[in-house]
This record gives sequence, C-alpha cells and structure tokens, in this order.
Amino acid sequence: MSAVWKYFKVCEENDAVANCQICKVGISRGGKDKASFNTTNLIRHLKNKHPAEHAEFMQTIKPKTSHQLTVVEAFKRKEKLPHDSEKSRKLTQKIAEMIAMSDQPLSLVDDPGFRMLMEYMEPRYEMPSRRHMTEKALPALQKKIIDKLIVLLKDVPDVAFTTDIWSSSVCPMSLLSLTAQWINSSFVLCRATLHAHEFRGSHTAERIQQEIEKMLNNWGIEKKRVHVILRDNAANMKRAMLDMGVQSLGCVAHTLQLVVHEGLLSQRSVTDTLANARKIVGHFKHSPLAYSRLEDIQVDLNMGVKRLQQDVQTRWNSSLYMLQSLLEQKRALSVYAAERTLPATLTAHQWELMAKTAEVLVPFEELTRDVSRETASAADVLPAITDVFSRERKSKTRESGQ
Repeated sequence: MSAVWKYFKVCEENDAVANCQICKVGISRGGKDKASFNTTNLIRHLKNKHPAEHAEFMQTIKPKTSHQLTVVEAFKRKEKLPHDSEKSRKLTQKIAEMIAMSDQPLSLVDDPGFRMLMEYMEPRYEMPSRRHMTEKALPALQKKIIDKLIVLLKDVPDVAFTTDIWSSSVCPMSLLSLTAQWINSSFVLCRATLHAHEFRGSHTAERIQQEIEKMLNNWGIEKKRVHVILRDNAANMKRAMLDMGVQSLGCVAHTLQLVVHEGLLSQRSVTDTLANARKIVGHFKHSPLAYSRLEDIQVDLNMGVKRLQQDVQTRWNSSLYMLQSLLEQKRALSVYAAERTLPATLTAHQWELMAKTAEVLVPFEELTRDVSRETASAADVLPAITDVFSRERKSKTRESGQ
C-alpha cells in the first residue's frame, strides 16, 4: 500500500473518492471503478495544499543512495582475516566441530570443493592447514568437551558403563572403548563416549582391568560410583570386572549372537544351506553379465529389480538378509537356473529350511535392533525378550498341533 494513505481515507459513501485527513476535502481517485483507481490526484493534492506533509511523504519513497566504497574500504574487504581474529577463530572452530561430528577426514580442509565453498562464504577467511586442525583446533575442541563432561559427571552418584574391545574396519588395530550413561538432576538419560583408544598386546583380564581402572581415574570416577559395567561374555572380560570388584552384566545383543550361532547356525544342515546360498549370491556379485540377466528376468516376471544380499559370516543378521533376498527372488532364480548354470543348487528341502531359518531369525533380529538403539534401556530389553519367548512357545505349540 502506498505511503500516501497515511493522509487519506476512502469515503464510506463513495469508494471512488478519498477524503483528505488534513483538510477533509474529497479527492477523486482517478476513475469510477477499482481498475482505474490510482494515487496521482492524492499526491498532487498534498503537493499543492499541504507542502510539509508532501515533503514528509517524498522522504518515504526517496530511493536510498548506495554508499560508495573508498579505496581503503575496498582494499580492506580483500584483506585476509588475521588467524587470531574472533571471526577466524569461530570459523575454524566450526570446521573442527563439523569434522568431529560428521566423521569427516582431516583432509577435508585441503579439499578443493570445500575450499571453494568457504571462499564464497567468506572470501577473507584463510583456510587452516591440516596440521593446524590436528595439533591445535581438534585438541582444543577435545579439551572443551572433556572439561564439560567432567563438570557433568562430578556430582553424579551412580554411573553405568559399557565397554568392549573391537577391531577398526579401516586399520589393523584393537580398540578399547568406555561409554558412560547416567541420569541427570532433571531425570534425563545422558551418555558420552569417554574413551576409544588403541589396546595393544595381550588381551588378558589383568591388562583389561588395569586399562579400565586407568580410564576411570582419568575422569575422577571412584569405583563406588560405578553402578554396573556392561560387557561381552568373554572370559577375560568377566574376570577383569570380577577382579576390579565392580558389578558387571553380559551384553544382551552379544548373548543373542551366541544363542543364534550355537543354537541354530552351528547345525550342519543350516551351515551347508548357507554355504550354497553364499555361492549363489557370490556368483551374481562377481559377474555383471549374470546380474544383468537376472535383472531382465525380474523385469519379465514383474517382480521389481532387487539385488541379492551378500552375508558376512561373523554377522548372523547379514545371513538373515541374504536368506530373505534369495527367498524373495526364488522365481527369478529358478528361471535363471533353467537357462544357465549356477555354482551351487538348492534342493526343495534347503529352500524350505531357508524359509524356516529366516522365520526363526526375524524375532532375534528385531530384538537385536531394539536393544542396540542408543536410547535402549532395561525397560526395552525385558519386554522384548519376553515377547521372543512367547513367539517361540506359540510356534512350538503350532508345530506340535500339526
């Protein structure tokens, strides 16, 4: 709406007329219908009859002149920010936080695309070197987080821990981790990974005990404040916790893994079937031509193009995904086998065994996912395990009835 309406108001009896709020005179709006209305007559009236108000009105519509940069200002805009300036330090800190939170490689600061983005966002910012990020920015961020965690843990009476020894997927080393969980004064569940460092040498109970005690001492956490330590079911872990004199419990997910391997996947008939299934999936994984033909068959059968899942023998849930993918593509695989040779064949009994194995594993896979969630607690674990037992009892009852 034009600023001129500050001085006029539409006439209630005739909307083609606007009444001046200063002298109360009616002024035509330029026509008799809304399509022809304009503010030309109103502005002219202000100019001729009310010069002060007209001057005020003109100030509101006067275009703002752009400020012409001086030579000094222009050069300043091209100067790089000093490394110790507040803005430069803040940007470097944010880049360090992004690397830490998003698991980005330190080489990100050398990446041409990222440097181009930062140059566009802030031309004056000079990207720090990878060495600066390694030796200064990230250690400063780590110290900041450590100081905050020490304050948060200081007055917590009981802290629960999770520990494990695991191998890195990117380099041949063993890592010992320690994660803390506690409830704060607002009754909110908090968690933080306190340690994840290289654990070299023999994994004896004595060495595990020494390392975990050292970790606790570094954070100023006395043993009496250790509520429980969740661990795997290995004998060295059990002995280490016992010798420390702290309460410990076996991980439910690890226990489930042992149950599945020892109770089901160790059976000869199952292992033979899985071996054949693995060969079939491997055939398509290593032959683009074979996969192309299988995809053509899937399209012809209106099944939708889906790839077979290869399993990892140490992860039983991946074996479940492999079985499910094969069962889903049974028709397509049958057509393929009729035309071409597969490295292994699955008998009718093995197809049936695959279906039953998958049926048994599904509840365990669901339970493993539930108890492995970051927010999982005993309140989730106990009902979930009860549900699995209930399903198994119903399944046995159904089979005995048949």
